[in-house]
Amino acid sequence: MANKKNDFNKGLTDLTVTDLQAKIQEDQLRLKKLEFAHAISPLENPVSIRSLRRDIARLKTALKKKELGI
Repeated sequence: MANKKNDFNKGLTDLTVTDLQAKIQEDQLRLKKLEFAHAISPLENPVSIRSLRRDIARLKTALKKKELGI
C-alpha cells in the first residue's frame, strides 16, 4: 500500500501545473460517476471511492506545492 502511494507521488513531480489541473478534473469526473453508480447499485469495491478521493487530494497538494514553488 505504501509503495503504491510513493509511486503515485513520484509520478506527480514530473507533471506540469496544467497537467495536474487536467488530471484533477478528470479524476473528479470519475469520482462523480463512481458515486452515482454506487447510489444506483452497490459497487463491487466501494473502497475505490475512498482511494480516488485520496488521490485527488494528493493531486491538489502537488498542484499547490508547484504553484508556491516548494
